[in-house]
Amino acid sequence: MNLIRQWFHRTFSDPQVVILLLALLGSVLAVILFADMLTPAIAAVVVAFLLDAPVTWLCRQGMPRMLAVSLVVLLFVLLVGLLMVTVAPPLVRQIGQFVNDAPSMIGGLRDALMQLQQKVPDLISQEQVRGWLSGLGNDVANLGPQLLQYSLSGIRGAVTLVVYLVLVPVMVFFFLKDKKLLLGWFGGMLPREKPMLETVWVESVQRAGDYARGKVYEIIIVGVAAFVTFEILGLRYATLLAVATGLSVIIPYIGAATVTLPVALVAYFQWGFSSDMIVVVVAYLILQALDGNLLAPLLFSEVVQLHPNAIIIAVLVFGGIWGFWGVFFAIPLATVANAVIRAWQARETAMPPPSQGRAETGQGDTA
Repeated sequence: MNLIRQWFHRTFSDPQVVILLLALLGSVLAVILFADMLTPAIAAVVVAFLLDAPVTWLCRQGMPRMLAVSLVVLLFVLLVGLLMVTVAPPLVRQIGQFVNDAPSMIGGLRDALMQLQQKVPDLISQEQVRGWLSGLGNDVANLGPQLLQYSLSGIRGAVTLVVYLVLVPVMVFFFLKDKKLLLGWFGGMLPREKPMLETVWVESVQRAGDYARGKVYEIIIVGVAAFVTFEILGLRYATLLAVATGLSVIIPYIGAATVTLPVALVAYFQWGFSSDMIVVVVAYLILQALDGNLLAPLLFSEVVQLHPNAIIIAVLVFGGIWGFWGVFFAIPLATVANAVIRAWQARETAMPPPSQGRAETGQGDTA
């Protein structure tokens, strides 16, 4: 008990620790209580991180910041509009085709499973096959009505989406234009002497910015590469599977494994167990290997310095707390935790042991 009391007094008697802990606690509470309401602002911050690099480059070339921000935001809006016009229509069409073709796919899967059951009756029973197919058939049968119900009842969501499409670019513009002003205003609410918090803040902002930019670039590169690969190989639902492949990089390790199954299933239903199917699966695995071993290290060499188990745990924890944005920012949030731990360890190393402090105090009293 004495040891705990000494540690508590030694730790919380330092105002720098108290400031850091209060800032972390306030951030966590803000995320838990206001994350849904702040979704447009969070999205705007991510986009601002993405666009800050070209704005900074244009300013270094002598362009006024106001003009640089306006030009970059305008080009970004045009690019997003172009992507929506070119990607959204085939994506929606292929989703509809997938729903329509799902019953025949289930039929092919039923035949394949029955053949497998006949070959290895001790491993899989007919009741298990019927149960799997029954559950899968019910899910697919309900998919169409669920999508229709969502589309009919989602008018409010559509209006909200339109509002976000207008609101987010405006917020991005002002985040970029008044970057120093906003950071100065936010820092003015904190105590002047806060070296421990500043160390964590600087590293966190740098890591989060690098990660957001790199992750968006990775999604685009992997998605485009997957689309080109699937189109060349003649795979059906190329746009749908390419979008899924691009978004799979948001969740490290888990996302790539999850998308492997639909790619393999679509290839199997299109060509059967043939060389074409094997080529598609091998091409997809090569794409994921290039992403994991070449592209991701190039984009995140200074960001992802964590153990794979730490990354997976971060995805599970922050995803459970914060949903999509928790998954997206799992790695930078883990680096924030790592920065806090390092700052804490540096503080503990710099402080003298309690026994030494008491000895020096006793010597001073004797003198």
